[in-house]
Amino acid sequence: MRPHLRKCWTIPPRANAEFAARMEDVLAVYARPYDPARPVVCMDEKPYQLLDHVRDPLPARPGHDARQDSEYIRCGTCSIFVWTEPLRGWRRVQALSRRTRTDWAGQVKQLLSVDYPDTETVVLVMDNLNTHSIASLYEAFEPQEAFALAQRLEIHHTPRHGSWLNIAEIELSALTRQCL
Repeated sequence: MRPHLRKCWTIPPRANAEFAARMEDVLAVYARPYDPARPVVCMDEKPYQLLDHVRDPLPARPGHDARQDSEYIRCGTCSIFVWTEPLRGWRRVQALSRRTRTDWAGQVKQLLSVDYPDTETVVLVMDNLNTHSIASLYEAFEPQEAFALAQRLEIHHTPRHGSWLNIAEIELSALTRQCL
């Protein structure tokens, strides 16, 4: 019996008004002209396994590709956060040991206080992960600070099953395929 091969990708729901509304909202945000007072920043995160070699890889040599044994040692996990402002060509990538609500809130605080301390508002495009919410700011910080941070954000969520509309997800894909 022959094994069945299948192609896998995310299939958006049919005739879904929420999907269409969020997709058009994100596309409209991307079509905005560059405004340094209201930069459009895309954010995504991805869990990543930290692996080591059981046996040292063999380097490439004339007539032979580099070789790496398929056996590996798992050395834990981390979460990679990517923040990018495509129209400015800016990005920040940070690996943390986990991805909790307070980790996300800390990343938002860094975005607003270190990366963009003088901007009026950061227009933030991100997916619908349960940690990506204003409530996370309130879990991490005192109410006054959480409110102040939240007031500087204009959040736009990608559609469910449409996170590929997030430019930061594209950057994460390139990073993990080409660098990690």
